[in-house]
Amino acid sequence: MSRKKSPKGEKAEDGHSRREREIMAALYKLGRASAAQIQAEIPDPPSYTAIRTLLTILEKKGHVRHTSDGTRYLYEPRVARGEMGRRAFAGLLKTFYDNSVSDAVAAMLSDEEAQISREELDRLAKLIAKAKADGK
Repeated sequence: MSRKKSPKGEKAEDGHSRREREIMAALYKLGRASAAQIQAEIPDPPSYTAIRTLLTILEKKGHVRHTSDGTRYLYEPRVARGEMGRRAFAGLLKTFYDNSVSDAVAAMLSDEEAQISREELDRLAKLIAKAKADGK
């Protein structure tokens, strides 16, 4: 499925700007990195100073932490990727689907741009069957 970008400076449903999401994606990919390494991972990146500012914001939000390596800071995620994904999805679910998981799944399945493999559909069917068996 294609991702729609937020207009410049606009916060997404998860409360993060597009640039904050790009930085988090780079950190999840790299694991631990300097601001310069993060900047190199971002397409059409902002200035180095902007990257550092955004890292400070993400650190204040509790999503990133840093350690000192000589004169530079190395950053890493404080929140596991899966947990950040759940938080973001919860925001989308609340904002656009009135907390209806079935409506959200139906939207994804009916999206012509979504490329859902047979294996993914089988996995979803197993998850649904397990949820039914667990009484959810």
